[in-house]
Amino acid sequence: MSKPAPLSGFPEFLPAQRVVEQYVVAMLAETFELHGFANVETRSVEPIDQLLRKGDTSKEVYLLKRLHDETGDAGMGLHFDLTVPFARYVLEHAGKLDFPFRRYQIQKVWRGERPQEGRFREFLQADIDIVGRDELAFHHDVEVTRVMLQALARLTFLPGFRLQVNNRKLIQGFYLGLGASDVDEVMRLVDKLDKLSPERVAKSLVADAGLSEAQAEQCLALATIRTPDDSFVEQVRALGVEHPLLEEGLDELARVLRGTAGLATAKVRIEADLSIARGLDYYTGTVFETRLDGYESLGSICSGGRYDALATDGRTTYPGVGISLGVSRVLVPLVQRGLVTGDRSVPSAVLVAVTDEESRGQADEIATALRARGIACEVAPSAAKFGKQIRHAERRGIPYVWFGTEVKDIRSGNQVAADPATWEPPVEDLRPTIITKEIEK
Repeated sequence: MSKPAPLSGFPEFLPAQRVVEQYVVAMLAETFELHGFANVETRSVEPIDQLLRKGDTSKEVYLLKRLHDETGDAGMGLHFDLTVPFARYVLEHAGKLDFPFRRYQIQKVWRGERPQEGRFREFLQADIDIVGRDELAFHHDVEVTRVMLQALARLTFLPGFRLQVNNRKLIQGFYLGLGASDVDEVMRLVDKLDKLSPERVAKSLVADAGLSEAQAEQCLALATIRTPDDSFVEQVRALGVEHPLLEEGLDELARVLRGTAGLATAKVRIEADLSIARGLDYYTGTVFETRLDGYESLGSICSGGRYDALATDGRTTYPGVGISLGVSRVLVPLVQRGLVTGDRSVPSAVLVAVTDEESRGQADEIATALRARGIACEVAPSAAKFGKQIRHAERRGIPYVWFGTEVKDIRSGNQVAADPATWEPPVEDLRPTIITKEIEK
């Protein structure tokens, strides 16, 4: 059998790299649970009509096909995000949930798009959402923003990042106040400003959305407003456009900026960015996007927003607000560049040496005593010379080797008498830790 080639868009980590992913997942879960979010995991498969009911994403869906049936089963597909499956989950289990329902979910998703840096066909995503029954107070928009900011801030190996916030009511109200006849088309075109020049977007607004040149200029003026605080309110009002929905959006966005101001640091920046719209149809208010310093080409690594009608059974509506972190999108580029990894490829803190095969049972007893106290260890695979056993530990990153009644720190060479019933390594050696290098901009 020839050596298999990597499958594009399906990243895999080596053991030391996987340490980083496990650390991130554990840190995120701990942060979310500290804020009272319950963990759920939804099924990987959803009916196609459910996956496509909000927004045109049919080209991204992996359809399921039964191997024994040439016609396949085109009615099912792998989920391409966690929000739509979660909406279905809420509807299906509403009678057994307490509202507002707070959920976090860290799970694989699949998307049939062209692989490139930060974009994969299979990737890990981490979501938090708060969902209400019929209504959901706005303060939850501020809360999910604060929770995700705190989670990202705990991942200290990351470079700085910028959370950009906008409000769909604000931009929709502005376009309505301008007299735009097709607000959705205007929003769709303005949302392309991160890919197209302002001149091209302005021409499209006139040609495709039916705006006058003066109206197009006003739309672009709105989209250029960016502030780290609520001073955007006066800048918007200075444009001279009025509409009740605009006022509602201004108030909500100002509340988010004021509610998160205390979390800003040199590495964690929050700003109102009035060019942000988010392309999916189901967002109705607050919208988020996040850029990683030095890795802006990845696009948004963390996004989401308020959705008021995504989950409804026709009688009851379950409005929600959520934000999603692309764990793979963040980690894979950093890991592939060798900028972050684990300090060892195994969880073992100790290798128990074997003098000869007749004494392997004694080595096993030492290992059992250490494991009973939560110290990960392994027994040497062969009774080779001690120098070779030490080199085996070095290759695996194991910091300690146990010889009979003594233990040796093979990094410093220090060797001391030890009892497996009482000895323990320093806390920093007990589990693999994260090693980082300076992240190049």
